[in-house]
Amino acid sequence: MIRNFVEELTWRGMVHTAMPGAEEHLMESMRSAYVGFDPTADSLHIGNLVPIMLLAHYQRCGHKPVALVGGATGMIGDPSGKSSERALLDEKTLRHNQEAIKNQLAHFLDFENNVANAAVLVNNYDWMKNVSFLEFIRDVGKHITVNYMMAKDSVKNRISSDSSEGMSFTEFTYQLVQGYDFLHLYKEKDCSIQMGGSDQWGNITTGTELIRRMAGGKGFAITCPLITKSDGSKFGKSEGGNVWLDANRTSPYKFYQYWLNSTDEDAEKYIKIFTFLTEEDITNLISEHKEAPHLRILQKRLAEEITTMVHSKDDLENAIKASEILFGNSTGDDLKKLNEQTFLDVFDGVPLTEISQTDIESGLDIIAALAEKGGFLKSNSEARRALKENAVSVNKEKVQEDYTITTKDLINNKFVLLQRGKKNYFVLRMV
Repeated sequence: MIRNFVEELTWRGMVHTAMPGAEEHLMESMRSAYVGFDPTADSLHIGNLVPIMLLAHYQRCGHKPVALVGGATGMIGDPSGKSSERALLDEKTLRHNQEAIKNQLAHFLDFENNVANAAVLVNNYDWMKNVSFLEFIRDVGKHITVNYMMAKDSVKNRISSDSSEGMSFTEFTYQLVQGYDFLHLYKEKDCSIQMGGSDQWGNITTGTELIRRMAGGKGFAITCPLITKSDGSKFGKSEGGNVWLDANRTSPYKFYQYWLNSTDEDAEKYIKIFTFLTEEDITNLISEHKEAPHLRILQKRLAEEITTMVHSKDDLENAIKASEILFGNSTGDDLKKLNEQTFLDVFDGVPLTEISQTDIESGLDIIAALAEKGGFLKSNSEARRALKENAVSVNKEKVQEDYTITTKDLINNKFVLLQRGKKNYFVLRMV
């Protein structure tokens, strides 16, 4: 059953521009549409989540999504929104990245062949690698004028930029190659729609122009707005750079925290874009949130939904437990359930001292751990005073002056968490 895709996107705030006739075209029957993904890394990041969600909603509305990994265009580099040319990748690296990206897309798209609208992954390198330069400029280039190409914002902005070093011919031809992708998929996969961010409008319409001129057909373009944060900072970036979908690059805990730390304004926007919750559910959540904003109902639900989709239910539960270690009533047992990376993420920036294995195995008294060996407190007398005030914990459990740290206290056979009061944490790492 076909559902109204444009209508679904519209209430979610995900339509920037839709070519006239696109909505009617989609309501007639199942259609194929594609979105391109840059394979310059072996992981997508949350900046890619909007086009991923476009395809996911597209499939849920009964249509066939095509995910294109730009192996050929990745060798060139899209000038849209860029101020300099990117490094080029070899084929082996591109193939590795393609496989990693497909695994991530499978969290959102159904690639199973037993459904009519199963998702398809293609790589434009497969059809571009055997096309010679002479063939391309003869068969494709003659259909698009330089004037037409120069009029595109991605070209004009790059050439007129004060900081620009100019645009290479390689990058200038990018829109022709992307346009040819659309033409190829139109012919080979009956793909009549291309989607992407609003900055891709120029590249996409070059494709619709090629389809009109070279195939006598009709292609459509649908773009979504570029996501911005309410404070003006770039969406998808944290202090450590990109927020990746790969757990080895950005841990599920940090991923969860990124969404949990959204402002109220952003969370209200994000929950429509980055979840599959219904309009009614989201409206109710927004109302609940406004009644008690301090409970951060929107942020918590957003973080739960997106972390489960990108990672897993188990990863979400671990991220929640890890969050509660800093802000809730967690125990030593909860600490010991954390893997090493999550532990390091939770206590990122906490003072850390390395202690020899011999010290731990022979027993390290708590005063030495806090002062002489650990160096967290200025003196033994300050350590004793804190202990007498019942203000010191080892792995979230209160201890007294006679406590000795041994191997049984190790988290992941490596760490011991010390705490003075509610907010002062220290980490010992056995080496």
